[in-house]
Amino acid sequence: MSPRLLYRAVSIAEAVTWTALIAAMVARYAAGAEVPFFFAIGLAHGTVFIAFVVTTVVVGLNQRWPWWLIVVAGLTAVPPYGTLVMDAVLERRRRLEGDWRTEAGSDPRDRTPIDRLLRWFLRHPWMFAVVLVVVVAVLTTVALVAGPPVG
Repeated sequence: MSPRLLYRAVSIAEAVTWTALIAAMVARYAAGAEVPFFFAIGLAHGTVFIAFVVTTVVVGLNQRWPWWLIVVAGLTAVPPYGTLVMDAVLERRRRLEGDWRTEAGSDPRDRTPIDRLLRWFLRHPWMFAVVLVVVVAVLTTVALVAGPPVG
């Protein structure tokens, strides 16, 4: 899966969980209906939110985005459907083109510790997947312990 496809898939997943969360909130608060799976929807949304931010960092580092673009792209998960807008902007500006950088090139940035670590993980995708799942799980657990974002 290319950086473009990974970013797009997680962007869409974030939008889908936003839709489910908004529908559950409307049913719960506006219609007064108790949504038995409200917690599960919130958990799914929070987990995909964290996965989107992690994906944004990984793709941004691979694509050599400036730090501020990684931050802005990650923040687009906060407003509903912002990830889809950011995906379209990145696509239009050709920021998602190219493959994973698994080998060092002539660019001096390829010698930085972060780039070397990223390339090592990209050459070991199963290990990378396990580490990323653990990171998302730990961050999700921390978020659950901290409580809901509002109220």
